[in-house]
Amino acid sequence: MNGRVNPKATLEIQGITGLGNVYYNFIEPALVEAAVSRGEGRLGKGGAFLCSTGQFTGRSPKDKFVVRTPSVEHTIWWENNAPMAPEAFDRLEADMLAHMKGGDYFVQDLYAGADPAHRLDVRVVTELAWHGLFIRHLLRRPERAELDSFTPEWTIINCPSFKADPAKHGCRTETVIALNFDKKRILIGNTAYAGENKKSVFTLLNYLLPEKGVMAMHCSANHAPGDLSETAVFFGLSGTGKTTLSAAPDRTLIGDDEHGWSDNGTFNFEGGCYAKTINLSAEAEPEIYATTHRFATVVENMVYDPETLELDFADKSLTENTRCAYPLDYISNASATGLGGHPKNVIMLTCDAFGVLPPISRLTPAQAMYHFLSGFTSKTAGTERGITEPTPTFSTCFGAPFMPRRPEVYGKLLQEKIAQYGATCWLVNTGWTGGAYGTGKRMPIKATRALLSAALDGSLAKVQFRKDPNFGFEVPVAVPGVDAGLLNPRDTWADKAAYDAQAAKLVKMFADNFGQYVPFIDADVKAAAIG
Repeated sequence: MNGRVNPKATLEIQGITGLGNVYYNFIEPALVEAAVSRGEGRLGKGGAFLCSTGQFTGRSPKDKFVVRTPSVEHTIWWENNAPMAPEAFDRLEADMLAHMKGGDYFVQDLYAGADPAHRLDVRVVTELAWHGLFIRHLLRRPERAELDSFTPEWTIINCPSFKADPAKHGCRTETVIALNFDKKRILIGNTAYAGENKKSVFTLLNYLLPEKGVMAMHCSANHAPGDLSETAVFFGLSGTGKTTLSAAPDRTLIGDDEHGWSDNGTFNFEGGCYAKTINLSAEAEPEIYATTHRFATVVENMVYDPETLELDFADKSLTENTRCAYPLDYISNASATGLGGHPKNVIMLTCDAFGVLPPISRLTPAQAMYHFLSGFTSKTAGTERGITEPTPTFSTCFGAPFMPRRPEVYGKLLQEKIAQYGATCWLVNTGWTGGAYGTGKRMPIKATRALLSAALDGSLAKVQFRKDPNFGFEVPVAVPGVDAGLLNPRDTWADKAAYDAQAAKLVKMFADNFGQYVPFIDADVKAAAIG
């Protein structure tokens, strides 16, 4: 193998001692070679790396903890973040490091954040070579000359073979993800699901950046070619279309999942994409499909023919949460800088399993904060353990599992940014129409794309709108190239009384959920609340 071996001195300074071989900042070919030779997976067509994450094929949000120290006591949203005692973390760390002694590990020194003014220097220590490959894709890679002077601000240690002891380590199960803001360390044990690595970094940035007046966003982003002033961001949970809809061929992709909005504009936290592959097709999403046959793409939990290595994009026997991870430059229209302007359009993607919401709606700034805090969507199958079908949920800020601060902190920041830079806000339903899940059908992707194109090029603002009787936002009456019947969801239901009952149920769910935020918000947002 090429690369630097056994550079233990920098790790020993951090208290990580007694390891076997340490493979430091291997590039992609060396990581693929190591992963294959260690039996972590197989080389697929085009040189993609095919692997399984074993028992865990999605995140384990209930096993994620924040260490409760005085420095963060009054700023963490404890109702959403399980606490861990500092002493328990110390025992966990000591036992994990003892478990690691003598083993070979892979170290990647990477950046989180394309804007140098706001980036975070992160060291990731992984037991699995392919985890090193994954995080090398997903974070941003320094130039080789920068590595000799790289000083990590935070360190992530990921050891899937380590099992936590709930009684000793203050956790829930043998699986643990623990963040310690005082020690600037994240420990991950007993799960090989690679998404835990990237979402731990995202959680970290969601805590650190608001202190600097930077809005951290669970969103994809793109801009018009050569025009950063025409930037758009797309909020949404996994499965709502962030990756698919932002990868439009006629726009420049900034990133597909995590971004910041500072006084300088929009910037990608990451250097790659982590796309769902279930039912992916070359016809509908040719560029993302093509990445699954490119060198060093990590193809996760996909079923394939053991002889021909043909991938089965429809087989969900392992999980519906099949994924591929690849560097951003595998997408031909991706931004080379990861930077955009201030968003001209803010799109909130929701997957409505009730079949009530229209395909697109225009929001006032107060309504935007209301729907942002509400975060209504449906968790799609496989993204979390135990989710097997679309499950309606309210995930505040379209990313509750990754929000260490109270949601009003993010809502207020977003409201201020929208007001300061004059963004137009849209709510887009990529869920069901013509009935609820099980009766209706998914919103046609062609219609969604046409509506988004009209919103982004400004033509949608010129059509006639009506006020929705249930939610009060504005809905277009007719849009060229889109079936007008689709724009009024009630018209798509055969049983209009059933629609009315379903809409009333959803309105009440919104109102009941939003009650928790009322003591913390301004009067204009309260006025936008329904119920």
